[in-house]
Amino acid sequence: MPEVTDPLLNLVKRHKEPVVVQTVRSTVAAVISYVVALALSSEPAPLTAPLTALLVVQVTLYATLTTSMRRMNSVVAGVVIAIGFSSLVGLSWWSLGLIILASLTIGRFVKAGEFVPEVAISAMLVLGVTRVAATAWDRVLETLIGAVVGLLFNVLFAPPVWVQPASAAIEGLAGRMRDLFVRLGDQVRGHTTVADAAEVLHDARRLDHDIVEVDASLRQAEDSLRLNPRVKEGLLFRVVLRTGLDTLEICAVVLRTACRTLTDLAKARTDEPLFPQEIATGLSELFVHMARAVESFAVLITTQVSVNAEEAEERLVSELAASRASREIVAHLLLDGVQEHPRQWQLHGALLAEIDRILDELDVEKRSMRLVEELDRQSREQREKYPVVDKLRGRLRLGRSREAPEETLD
Repeated sequence: MPEVTDPLLNLVKRHKEPVVVQTVRSTVAAVISYVVALALSSEPAPLTAPLTALLVVQVTLYATLTTSMRRMNSVVAGVVIAIGFSSLVGLSWWSLGLIILASLTIGRFVKAGEFVPEVAISAMLVLGVTRVAATAWDRVLETLIGAVVGLLFNVLFAPPVWVQPASAAIEGLAGRMRDLFVRLGDQVRGHTTVADAAEVLHDARRLDHDIVEVDASLRQAEDSLRLNPRVKEGLLFRVVLRTGLDTLEICAVVLRTACRTLTDLAKARTDEPLFPQEIATGLSELFVHMARAVESFAVLITTQVSVNAEEAEERLVSELAASRASREIVAHLLLDGVQEHPRQWQLHGALLAEIDRILDELDVEKRSMRLVEELDRQSREQREKYPVVDKLRGRLRLGRSREAPEETLD
C-alpha cells in the first residue's frame, strides 16, 4: 500500500510548486498563441508565437509584464536590423559579424535587458530566409501575438501568490537556527572537543547558503504580490516577510560568531569543561529559550491570521523575557568566575555581547519600529516614482472626506 500512496501524495504535494505551475501555464499559453497565429499569420507554421508566449509567461504577473515588454523590444529591434542589412548587403561571414555586433550594441539601447542576445537571434533568423521583408513582418506579428496571449493569459488567469512557499522557507531557516541553539545548549554542558565545536560552527556557516535560497523564494513571493488582483495588502505582506528575513539573517551571522567563540574556548580548554556546572546549566537554559524565541519569531512573521499572530507574539515576548532573565543570571556567574579565574575572559564577554545582539534583533518593539520605517520608505518611494498616481489618490481621498458628512446627515 505505501508504494501506491507515496507517489500520489508526492504528486498532490508538488502540484502547487512554482515549477509545476509554471510548466502547465506556459504549455497552455503556447498552444493558445499558436492557434491564434495560425488564424492571423500567413506562415504555415508560425512557431515564433508559441515560442514568445513560452518565454513571456512567467510564474508571476509582475514578471510577465516586465518580460513581455523587453522581449518585444528585442524581437522588433532584431527584425528592423535584418530588414536594413538585407537591403544593403547579403548574408556572408563578415555581414553576419556586423549584424551580430550591431544587434548586441543596439540591444543595450532599446531596454531589452537580459534579452539582448534575442536581438541578434531574431536578426539572424529573419536574414537567413529568402523573402526577408514578408517574413520579417510575419515574425513581428507572431511575436506580438505570443506576447499579447501570454500577457492576457496571466491577466485573465492570475497566477498564484507564492507567499506560502516563502513562508515555509523562512520557517525552515528558523528551524535550522533553532536546532543550532539547542546544540549549543548541549555543547556547553560537560566537556566539548574541538572537533564537536568545529562541526557546529560548520553547520552555522552553512546558514549563509540557506539564506540565499530563502531570499530567492522570497523574491518570487514579492513579485507574485505585485500587480496581483488577488492581493489587497501586497505591500504589507512584502515588508513583513522581507524585514523578518533581514532580522533572521543578522541573527544567523551573530549565531555563527557565537559558535566561533565557543570553538575558540574549546581550543583553550581541551582537558576540562567549557564552563563550571552552574554556568553551564544557566547557559543551556538560555540557549533553549533563544531557540524557542527564534522559532516564535518565524511563526509571527509568516502568520497571516490575526489570532495565530497574537499567540506567536505572546510566545515570543515570553521567551525573550525568559532569555533576558537567564542572560542576567549567566552574566553575574561569569563575572564572578572571571574574577576568580580570569582565563579567556574576553571570550566570555564576546559570548554575552553576541547573545545580547540576537535578543535585541528579535525584540518585538524593534520589529514594529522597523516595519513602520520600511512602510514609510516604500510609500515615499512609490509617491516619488509615480507622482501622477499619488495625486489621483489624494483627490479621491479628498472627495470621500467631503462626501462623508453629507451621508451622515442623511
